[in-house]
Amino acid sequence: MKQMSDRRPTRREFLKRAAAAGGLAAAPYVITSNALGGEGRPPASERVVTGYIGTGPRGLLNIREQLSCPEAQVVAVCDAWKHVRERAKHAVDGRYKNTDCRAYVDFRELLGRDDIDAVGIGSTDHWHVPMTVMAAKAGKDVSVEKPLGVCIHEDLTCREVIKRYGRVFQYGTEARARAACRLGAELVRNGRIGRIRQIRVKAPNSRPGGSGKPIAVPDGLEYDLWLGPAPWRPYCGQATHGDGWWHDYNYAIGFIAGWGAHPLDLLQWAFDTHLAGTWEVEGTGLTDQKGRNNVVLNWDVNIQFSSGIKMEYWATGVPKDEHPRLARLGNYAQLIGEKGWVAIYYAAMPC
Repeated sequence: MKQMSDRRPTRREFLKRAAAAGGLAAAPYVITSNALGGEGRPPASERVVTGYIGTGPRGLLNIREQLSCPEAQVVAVCDAWKHVRERAKHAVDGRYKNTDCRAYVDFRELLGRDDIDAVGIGSTDHWHVPMTVMAAKAGKDVSVEKPLGVCIHEDLTCREVIKRYGRVFQYGTEARARAACRLGAELVRNGRIGRIRQIRVKAPNSRPGGSGKPIAVPDGLEYDLWLGPAPWRPYCGQATHGDGWWHDYNYAIGFIAGWGAHPLDLLQWAFDTHLAGTWEVEGTGLTDQKGRNNVVLNWDVNIQFSSGIKMEYWATGVPKDEHPRLARLGNYAQLIGEKGWVAIYYAAMPC
């Protein structure tokens, strides 16, 4: 008796079997050259079919990188801004020399497509986890931008759902792709600077300001979809790309995580903070009372690990005694050992 296999046949295998059985005798089946692949590009049956949700500057950059990958096929884009999603569609169609890419305003329609294997998410921060959860439940693998969520509860929920549905998950801390950052982590992990005694991490400060004056919703913006899980409030420019929403607690938690995710991730790559025992955390910070932006500014956080290691995490502009080679940098993770130190900041600086 032949053993049954759970593996689904590829489209090409299906066609071969059908042809051998006479199933294609009634009419010819036309297969395009694009579907067959060639010139370093695998056939359509062997590509990962993807869609991208949130196609602003960061999302568009990620899309362009996907378009350079022959193993991927971008078939759909989505954004609450009309000109943004149309720009992304134009980039995809221009790469493939066709008009096949679908542009959606509602990401749920994109997730409803059975032909999409994976999605990238470059939306506003407050949408990251809800979109990831819905994508996983729809059977999609997910790559999502940092920071993951706007609170710890969201992050834990995301982890639980990804595990429950058995999806592939990637978190967008692209600095790990840099050889210099990998070198810095290896120097620490291999004991080249000795036992770690102290950790220092700096990130760019959040920004005050932002107008709270209601204005008309711009043409081309589906504002209710943009707001999503956030509390409703009149439109006052917060949906503009960039500083409009990054520093508003309704949609993000500021640069303490929005940018701090980069050096903190590099720290975690080099040193397993979760294995350093329990933490004692204390710190200070300010909030602006004059504008719409209300996230923490000028944070200065001190962490004591039960292993005896001390860690500082602060924002640029907070007075600190820094090494002259590091004072000019806007962000870094510095690990200080018994034999020297390493600073990782999209590069490695040993001393």
